[in-house]
Amino acid sequence: MAGEPDAKQCRKCRRDLPLAAFARDKNRCDGLQVDCRECVAEYGAARYRRRREAMGKTVRAKVDVPEGYKLCRGCGEAKPHSEWHRKRSAPDGLATRCKACRAVLLRQDHLKRKYGLTEAERDELVAAQGGVCCICLSAPATHVDHCHQTGRVRVVLCFNCNSGLGLLRDDPDAMNRAADYLEGNAWKPTLVAPGVYQLPS
Repeated sequence: MAGEPDAKQCRKCRRDLPLAAFARDKNRCDGLQVDCRECVAEYGAARYRRRREAMGKTVRAKVDVPEGYKLCRGCGEAKPHSEWHRKRSAPDGLATRCKACRAVLLRQDHLKRKYGLTEAERDELVAAQGGVCCICLSAPATHVDHCHQTGRVRVVLCFNCNSGLGLLRDDPDAMNRAADYLEGNAWKPTLVAPGVYQLPS
């Protein structure tokens, strides 16, 4: 409407600002808050800091981050948006940790959830083995091996040996036959009925 002001003075910082710099407040005559958005945010942040300090909790210092970057809670570095996974529920649409920190966290969670181990405990197992796989004794130990029936952690193996145990279904008899086969003692089962084989004694 003609004659309406296009600016307003903030009560706190005393600056003349455009009307868009003020949030709505239907209880005011002009329908806008008396303090600008910036001052309201600053006041809210100060109250939050005081409340956290009164509870004995630390408050992260505000860090200026350039446009197109985000501060990672894990490593504390400002990284470009390309270094983040998308997260729809977040206000900015990005995860709280960068891809690198998230990968580390997921590995730790996987170890704890599946094997009940911390990274330090896993590293102790590897050190006790001399850093190599317990089966082939040559490749680095990288994969935790466990009993699929009891869930008990056995040792740390290389990828190939761990996969081999899994493919042979942790069956010692099958592994012994495989070892015999590799040593040249190949044998064939005798067919005694359709689908029924007799194994050599």
